[in-house]
Amino acid sequence: MTTTTSTRFVTSADGTAIAYDVTGSGPAVVVVEGALCQRTMGTAKALIPGLSSSFAVFAYDRRGRGESGSGSSPYAVEREVEDLVAVLGAAGPDAFVIGASSGAVLVLEALRRGVSMRKVALYEAPFIVDSTHEPNDPDLGIRTQQLVDAGRRGDAVQLFLRTVGVPALGVMTMRLMPVWKKLCGVAHTLPNDYALVLEHQQGEPLPADYLSEVTVPALVLVGGKSPEYMKNAQAAIAAALPAGMLRDLPGETHMVRGKATVPVLREFWDS
Repeated sequence: MTTTTSTRFVTSADGTAIAYDVTGSGPAVVVVEGALCQRTMGTAKALIPGLSSSFAVFAYDRRGRGESGSGSSPYAVEREVEDLVAVLGAAGPDAFVIGASSGAVLVLEALRRGVSMRKVALYEAPFIVDSTHEPNDPDLGIRTQQLVDAGRRGDAVQLFLRTVGVPALGVMTMRLMPVWKKLCGVAHTLPNDYALVLEHQQGEPLPADYLSEVTVPALVLVGGKSPEYMKNAQAAIAAALPAGMLRDLPGETHMVRGKATVPVLREFWDS
């Protein structure tokens, strides 16, 4: 049986307290969540049962979520990179990292800035790099911030869910579920995720030099049932990474499931 530590905190470069906990023992694995997720409901929760028997899984709340502070300085991608650096400092210099969705993009941004990681896994960074999907509105972040500022958090969440392809009936159903309150509780962080991803959701190929300096071994994961644009984006990311490799997970979607993902992670990290 594995145990989870009580909440711990690290201090980011701008003084923001970032909350995390650790489950299991062994080599450190840091999990970076995607939009609307926090350490109690997201990728970490899906992976911990399968990883914690032989890894120490560091699950943290990105700034503004869960028990982490929002920061007193204006949001910038650099602040979130600094938060990840602080968590990596607690995990140790040889940590493995997995990022999902916008969390995968945050990992890429950290790598582009020279942050040290042992090996990384990237689960479906939500880029749009060709014509197989319409570009996303580059003003999504601004529109979402306006909704949040007007107290319309539910509408901000709905806009995000519809943007990522959740059918209208699915959104209506979610509004009636207990999870809706939790999603609305972190709606103010959605503009942060848009700041990470929108530049590469415009239907244009990745710049030739975008990842050319990243030498860390990287496993790029994509669900076999994910749409064509997502598969194409992951193939482009893997091709752009000097030490990147692409792995298709048959039957999987954008939602990370431990049963399909953990064996692949173990194989990659043990190699």
